Order: sequence, then structure tokens, then C-alpha cells
Amino acid sequence: MDRIELLQVFLRVAETGSFTRAADRLALPRATISTAIQQLEARLGSRLLHRTTRRVGLTPDGEVLLERARALVADMEDMEQQFQPAHSSVSGRLKVDVPSRIARLLIAPALPDFFARHPAVELELGSSDRAVDLVLEGVDCALRVGPLASSSLVARPLGHFTLINCASPAYLAQHGTPRTPADLPQHFAINYASPTSGRAAPWEWQLRDGETQTLRLRSRVAANNAETYIACALAGLGLIQIPAYDVRAHLAAGELVEVLPDARAEPLPVHLVVPHRRNLSRRVQAFAGWLDALLGASLDAPMPSPAGRASRSP
Repeated sequence: MDRIELLQVFLRVAETGSFTRAADRLALPRATISTAIQQLEARLGSRLLHRTTRRVGLTPDGEVLLERARALVADMEDMEQQFQPAHSSVSGRLKVDVPSRIARLLIAPALPDFFARHPAVELELGSSDRAVDLVLEGVDCALRVGPLASSSLVARPLGHFTLINCASPAYLAQHGTPRTPADLPQHFAINYASPTSGRAAPWEWQLRDGETQTLRLRSRVAANNAETYIACALAGLGLIQIPAYDVRAHLAAGELVEVLPDARAEPLPVHLVVPHRRNLSRRVQAFAGWLDALLGASLDAPMPSPAGRASRSP
């Protein structure tokens, strides 16, 4: 094997934590995987892996090599793709990260269409409500909802999600329906605590002149992921502010009811972010184009990202 192939084997072993699973992924004999790792360790003069009967782990030198190897292999694959004819198929591994609800409600159900278009792409789909470190975790691109923190990442604006206010019929039957923001101090909100900072964003709404007003409402519960946030609303624990697409089915079923339609919060900007690279791989370009079209039905037109607002869950 050449050096790039040795690194590819190393990456598979590191990702799967197993020589056997790496062999299955690469369609190679297990002995070939073991030999490749031995050759790489001999070439570098360092032990890269801890081997136990149950799992293979990285040594400190292996941790250092992991990030360098990801970058080198990705650059080589990108270069090979760059010189292939434009009509040739897109192939290779693509690691993306998206908010959990978007992954479950929008992306996962539509993936058969993506693979019908790009059958040679191997997709690793991460989903969480935290902002992952693209470089540290080897992520090719990520979908970010909310204002972007200053960074070296390259951001492509896709649009924005309209936020609505809603609550369950049971909550409204017990506490009444707020008619204006002046009614809010008599109500409970379900707080959304940022998975990164742990801070809960205040309730907010926009005035007709575009100015944003905020208010700390009473709260009995805080959630740090979207699933729990919505579940608490369905249980009648308070008001929530949520992207409209996220609760469309609950609204249609009468499980949630929109309130204060004339006092909505400022829409949330949506961006696709990639590590700072001059040339995007064809895999990232293909996924970005597909994702842009997929989200079209749920997104409003792109808008400038406002500064200084706390991000709410998608």
C-alpha cells in the first residue's frame, strides 16, 4: 500500500475502533488491515493504537495523527475529484452535522433521493443541538441555525426559519390564552438552555418598527434539546418559541396551538458552514445543493444574520 492508503486504513480503524469492522468497511482481509497498521507504525516510528480484546483505541501519537490524516486524505480525495470530468459520479466519504430535529424530520426521510443521485457517496450523518468543532471532529460541513459566532469557517446563507409561539390546549385551558405581550407576565415559558453555554434565552418578540423586545418569563422547566423542549410543551408545561416547520404536525393535529401571531420573535438565520478551504470538494458541493433544495419548503429567503442574539433550538 502507498502512504495515503495506509492512512485510509488507519482512519477506518480509528473510526470503528475495530480491525474487523475496518476490514468490513474497506472490503479487505483483516490480516491486511493489521499489516497496514504495522507498516504505518514502522514508517512513523511510533505506536499509534492500543489493542485490547474488545476494542482498539488511539495512543497520544495516534490522536495527533488522526487529525493530520483526515486532512491529508480529504485533500487527496478532493484533488482527485477536482480533475474528474464534471459529469462523472461523485464518490467518497462525507461527514456532515445537522441539528437533531432537522436530521430526523427533514434530512433522514429524504436521504433515499440523495443516494439515488449520488450512490457512490458514503454519508456519516451526525445530529446534535451543539455546535461541533468541524476541524477537530473532521466534519466536512454542518448546518447551523441561529446567529453565527465569529470564526474562520466559511458560511453559506440558506435562508431563515420563521419562529412561532405556541402552547398545548391543556395549558391554555388552565392559564388562558395570551392576547398581547402585556399578558406574558401571567404565563409560564419552557426555557431552552443552550447546549453549549447552558444559558436560557429570554422570551422575545418584534415590534412593528423591527425593534426586538425581551422578557424573562416564569419557568418551571428548562430543556437543552429540541425533542425535550417540544415534549414539555405537549405536556402542558408552558409556552415555547419554535420554528414553524418543527411543530407543523402537532399544529395540524391540534396538539399545539399558535398564540400571539403578531408578536413573533426575529426569524433564525440558517447557514451551511465548511472549514476554511479554497476549493470545496464535489461531495460537499453536491450535498449543499441537495440540502438547499430540500430545505426550500421550510425556509424563507436568505436574510442578513443579526448579531448578539442567543440561538434557539431548531
